[in-house]
Amino acid sequence: MKRVLGTAFLLMTFTAVLSAQSDLQPLVTVKLHKTESITLKQLKNRVAMYQKQTGVPSFSIDEKKEILNAMIDEKLATQAAHKAGLSISDSQVDRYFLESISAQVGQQVTEQEFAALVKSQSGMSLDEYFNAKIGLNVNEYKAFLKNQLIAQQYVMSLKQDSLQNMTVSDAEIRSFFEINKSNFVQNDILKLFLVVVPKAKDAAAAKKLASSLHTDVKNKKTTYAQLKVKGKVDNSGFQAGDMYISKGTLAAQQLGMDYDSLLKLFSQNTGFVSDIKEMPDDFQFYAVQEKYAAKILALDDEVQPDTAITVYEYIKEQLGRQKQAAGFAEAVEEVIKSLRLPENYQMLKSGDALNKLLEW
Repeated sequence: MKRVLGTAFLLMTFTAVLSAQSDLQPLVTVKLHKTESITLKQLKNRVAMYQKQTGVPSFSIDEKKEILNAMIDEKLATQAAHKAGLSISDSQVDRYFLESISAQVGQQVTEQEFAALVKSQSGMSLDEYFNAKIGLNVNEYKAFLKNQLIAQQYVMSLKQDSLQNMTVSDAEIRSFFEINKSNFVQNDILKLFLVVVPKAKDAAAAKKLASSLHTDVKNKKTTYAQLKVKGKVDNSGFQAGDMYISKGTLAAQQLGMDYDSLLKLFSQNTGFVSDIKEMPDDFQFYAVQEKYAAKILALDDEVQPDTAITVYEYIKEQLGRQKQAAGFAEAVEEVIKSLRLPENYQMLKSGDALNKLLEW
């Protein structure tokens, strides 16, 4: 029995070694600026990353080939950028990374603040969080971002003039509006003035402060503008600012009330001040500043009250972004086509041999 078990263990070890050696074999060599290989292991890692991002349990052989081709394109563009003397600093990558995670939160955060938020909400470290979401730890994700950014920089350096000269005409804006007019509808909106007093370590003191602020607002001893300024002072003990809510279930959830209570709020007159409400972490109250009735928006109407951005400007910006994205995609295709030359890369596996390696 011991001999059988020993033989089985040796076979398992030998199989694992063969598998590891197989993963390390190169599929492609890119040699535009320097010689670099794309291994089967690297392809497997990239496929796993896309699986986590998309939620797709598996990819076909043809889809894996598409991913491999994208990796070749990325490496060609990166090498071409280095050859042209272009580079991306770590600080630029960090800045882009912070913009990315801040967009997820909805406000500007540092990496440390985001890590603390992730820990409090999921119990995971930042590396564990990114591994769960995209299959890369933070450093690996930043390295991936760096390659993407330098490839984009290279394309922009070649096609900057054509991409910057893209304009949106008045006729295009008006045509888009006419086709999509039914989408430009403003629901009933309330402009609230919200005051929040965190409990921190002294709930009694927070309640007392909230009561004092509430009295001042109700008796008009202070203005909303004055409270906004005071709330920004260090150690003020409270935050205050404007809040726009649209009539709907989401707004009710944001205010911690049921829909009937929200409808009652919308029926209140301008100047109405709510009672103080105790939340798990703070005390808060709000006042109704303005009421905006539902309507179909025209081109010169603001997309949202007090934003100073009209429907016309909003459409112009959106169409401009669409044109930029389409133009950039076309530019990428042109640049990659110019780099896809036999002297710049070599497929080491192809046909049935490549198909067999992609059967996992």
